[in-house]
Amino acid sequence: MALNQWMEIVNPDVKMKVGNIRYALIDFDGTISVIRQGWEDVMIPLMIEMICDGKPPTPEIEKEVRDYVDYSTGMLTIKQMTWLAEAVRRHGIAKKPKSPYEYKRIYNERLLIRVNKRLDKLNRGELNPDDLMIMGSRRFLEELYKRGVVMYLASGTDHEYVLKEASALKITQYFRGGIYGALDHTEAHTKERIIQRILEENNLRGNELLVVGDGPVEIKNAKSRNAIALGVASDEIKRCGLNPRKRRRLINAGADIIIPDFIRCREIISLLFRE
Repeated sequence: MALNQWMEIVNPDVKMKVGNIRYALIDFDGTISVIRQGWEDVMIPLMIEMICDGKPPTPEIEKEVRDYVDYSTGMLTIKQMTWLAEAVRRHGIAKKPKSPYEYKRIYNERLLIRVNKRLDKLNRGELNPDDLMIMGSRRFLEELYKRGVVMYLASGTDHEYVLKEASALKITQYFRGGIYGALDHTEAHTKERIIQRILEENNLRGNELLVVGDGPVEIKNAKSRNAIALGVASDEIKRCGLNPRKRRRLINAGADIIIPDFIRCREIISLLFRE
């Protein structure tokens, strides 16, 4: 992406598809919210620790874990922990392998230390909700809402946490379609299922649905159903500017359009609605 090119049209055919968007599925973490920024820095060490049982990891194990976490961004957390349980058994180093649910409990415990510090600052007024969002994302939601787009918020994070965090950011009112976080014992809230449900229940053509996300999961699911896939290659630390690693990942997943943030919201809205 050239320095002066904020929006990258990866698939030129998308210009023929836009203009009819009525529904949108929007990913939460990393796309809109940065409350969980740094989750990989919790998950990767946890996975290595559990596989190696406290012993020094080999470079091969470190690479395997990093590659998997990169690949699985946007998946339900329990699926990631199911992979971990399988990897622990496969490597055979740990004396007492745990269940995916136990690994997930430990992961959540560690991640929530970071998350709760940010939410506490929000509650004390030291941060504003927009300080914990990708820049311009509130305006993007407002513009879609104003145009009557029915939005759904989806995340691989547990349902209770997504509701709490979306409420803290004061964005729940935009999502008339509903807010869907992960439920451990059912896949009813996976992004794939939600996309399928939106299309079938509303009798939509693919180009009437916009899918927005920073991970390969939602982008691949969008493309498999012929929806419009907007990839957000966000830098979650700065909250603006391009993350080249995410960009590569989104291109590989099949994104039609890539943006780094929502600062120049007017441009993306003009393209999507042919205004």
